Amino acid sequence: MQTELQPVNSNVWWRLMRPHTLTASFVPVFTGTAMALVDGKMQLILFVLMMIASLLIQAATNMFNEYYDYVRGLDNKDSVGIGGTIVRDGVAPKFVRNLAFIFYLIATLIGVYICIASSWWIAVIGLVCMAVGYFYTAGPFPIAYTPLGELFSGFFMGPVIIMITYYIQTSSFNWNHFFVSISVGFLIGAINMANNIRDREGDKEHGRRTIAILLGPTRAVHFLGAMFAIAFIWILILVLLGQTTVWALLVWLSVPQAMKAYKQFQGKTVAFEMMPAMKATGKLNTIFGIILTLSFVLEYVINQL
Repeated sequence: MQTELQPVNSNVWWRLMRPHTLTASFVPVFTGTAMALVDGKMQLILFVLMMIASLLIQAATNMFNEYYDYVRGLDNKDSVGIGGTIVRDGVAPKFVRNLAFIFYLIATLIGVYICIASSWWIAVIGLVCMAVGYFYTAGPFPIAYTPLGELFSGFFMGPVIIMITYYIQTSSFNWNHFFVSISVGFLIGAINMANNIRDREGDKEHGRRTIAILLGPTRAVHFLGAMFAIAFIWILILVLLGQTTVWALLVWLSVPQAMKAYKQFQGKTVAFEMMPAMKATGKLNTIFGIILTLSFVLEYVINQL
């Protein structure tokens, strides 16, 4: 094992970041900023800083996840789907953990500027988000070991980040936008659910009690499909109630991607076989989130004509 920082292959760094999960950090920032734009307010510098901070926190959370899963014996060189920088690439565990803390520190410094430009209440919410990221796999009672993982990841990376992003731009809160953000929360929670479906057997052996374990393989996949369906139906309801732009219905163009992810999970029992389905779930969040963002941008452009 490495005991100090040494030159590391760029592919190793990329895996350490777990790129397929980063959609959970950049999509909410894009969406929240677009919501602010349609309401007539947007500062580019705050958008860029919020994006960097969000990506750093997500990457740090992934690193804490890798470190504590290694410490608790969940990860080994044969594990499927993990970053693998510790068990397969020989990066020192403490280096991974300390790098995560450095990312948190940089995000905190960025957060100080954001608070100066908006409100110090953002610091309180930001610290809570960082605590959730850390205690997801750390501490005596990790969130990841409970059935609450999807709820915490979906809520804090969805509505909370979206509304923080919106607030720093507008200095206000909008309930209509909050309700829209719930749809993104469902899909971010679905990324977590997909991960837990893939890791169900290994997690069960190490004492985790995730929703995927409690439901069993077949019902867990059905539950994931329900999460997909609710995200789309929720947007349809909000449009019919006049609570958001009609252009938001364009997210339904991503339904084929949802069906693809769902079908790729069906009948699969081996973790390696589920990797394409998990990646498809992350891609769904990206496509859905980008289309939703563009729907607000389109609404803004039309309003300016």
